[in-house]
Amino acid sequence: MSGLKAAASAAVGGLRPAHGLGLLLAALLAATALALSRSQWLTGSGVGLMTLAIVLGIAVGNTGYRYLSVHCNAGIDLARTTLLRAGIVVYGARMTFQDIAQVGWVGLVLAVLIMICTLMLAVWLGRRLGLDRPSALLIGAGSAICGAAAVMATQSLARAREADVAIAVTTVVVFGTLAMLLYPWLYAVLSLSPQEFGVYAGATIHEVAQVVVVGEQVGGEAAGAAVIEKMLRVMMLAPFLLLLPWSGLLGSGRDPARAAAGIPWFAVGFLVMIACNSTGVIPASWRPALLLVDSVLLTMAMSAIGLRTDLGAMRRGGLAALKLAAALFVFLVVGGFAIHQLLMAALA
Repeated sequence: MSGLKAAASAAVGGLRPAHGLGLLLAALLAATALALSRSQWLTGSGVGLMTLAIVLGIAVGNTGYRYLSVHCNAGIDLARTTLLRAGIVVYGARMTFQDIAQVGWVGLVLAVLIMICTLMLAVWLGRRLGLDRPSALLIGAGSAICGAAAVMATQSLARAREADVAIAVTTVVVFGTLAMLLYPWLYAVLSLSPQEFGVYAGATIHEVAQVVVVGEQVGGEAAGAAVIEKMLRVMMLAPFLLLLPWSGLLGSGRDPARAAAGIPWFAVGFLVMIACNSTGVIPASWRPALLLVDSVLLTMAMSAIGLRTDLGAMRRGGLAALKLAAALFVFLVVGGFAIHQLLMAALA
């Protein structure tokens, strides 16, 4: 239960009266996003709750927020930092280590290879497209691991700006939506069983919600394999954060030992939460409440990030970011299929 206690203490320990208005505004935007996500016209679209929250935040942040910022900034900054990290910890309650067994060694190795190759390509190509390293790393994390959640979790280590986060999340939406249109067609032309296609889709599509949409269009067996493989990629988030300071992806100017000292506690807490969920330390009856808390925390954090995002900065970096995200999408579709086939042949 230590992960849960850490999340709770971090979420409430820094609260001050000055945080009230900002937290209230973030909560109102989160509630609005939640209501919209449940509306009939968005159900089944694959547009995630966190995506709606950041869009609402950007809309308010670039219009009327300037009149409230002096009163709200303290609470908004708390939401986009402390509440975000607490939400990532609780996110671990969505999965168990037993999920690994259901996709086997092919699924595990595929998830690791996809993550490493996509991240390395993102940093290398991003620099050549004129993006700074933090921007390229956020887009790479969103493509390689688990969409918006990975983007937000990577921000603190990459020292990225709110505009970088918003751009990276936008690319997740654009190319994740394209994947929902493309992958059902790919299933019809690729010679893969439903199980094999599900693993391929789960290993290469950005967001969990997008994976679910694709899986349901293909069928039950494919959907189950796709979601499990996607959860396995989500589990790669904590090892990625823990190893990032030594990976070289942060740049040669960053001292690994100094960066490691700043590894966020939520990376460890995330793993602890998964372990607690895997071993039954967390009662099954608690899980719905934990998932609700997690959704609230992460949605408030995304609202806060949107409120602090400057659209002008997004426009200045948008074209290069879209080019990078497009290249990563092509790699995931084509390269991901090639890696999957090689693994199937090697480990069969």
